[in-house]
Amino acid sequence: MTLKSRELMIEGAVKLLGQRGVHAASFTEIMKATGAPRGSIYHHFPEGKDQLVKEAVELAGKRAISFLNTLEGQPAEIVAEKFISLWRMLLSHSNFEMGCSVLAVTVESDSSDLLEQAAAVFQQWSDHLTALLNAGGLDLAKAKGLANVIIASCEGAVAISRAQKSFDTFDMVAEQLLIMIKSVSNPHQETK
Repeated sequence: MTLKSRELMIEGAVKLLGQRGVHAASFTEIMKATGAPRGSIYHHFPEGKDQLVKEAVELAGKRAISFLNTLEGQPAEIVAEKFISLWRMLLSHSNFEMGCSVLAVTVESDSSDLLEQAAAVFQQWSDHLTALLNAGGLDLAKAKGLANVIIASCEGAVAISRAQKSFDTFDMVAEQLLIMIKSVSNPHQETK
């Protein structure tokens, strides 16, 4: 089954945002990347580029939540490990060409609506990750703090790894995050 042109354009925007940022995700570039005719862009997104970018951010957010939903019932350490691995996989599959579409909006957009949308997505991720870490054995305050540290650390590690075209920094950050989670999950156990 092929994607409808509207969905295809949103998919294209997610990809372009993650690869090249908001300014590169122009209608012209989206048409090139997706083969969408100019008229269909204006038909599906009458409010312009911001409407398309907002929907792309929403889709990127939903995808992460969908992934997090697969981790329900897992111990906190596994939840953290799998969430971190999602970001490593993004780098790996794109050969360091893809970053976070949501972060791209926060860095490049001056639209208050788009920044609010990005903030809402980050909050959804934080809330969901907090709930999973809490259900996985961490007390709520620690789960909330660690959820935010994990998200912020992964975002930064992805950006640095893209620049370096290397997993070195990402893997160091991931290792430290997992040590932190293990020390909180098992406070009486020594970490290596």
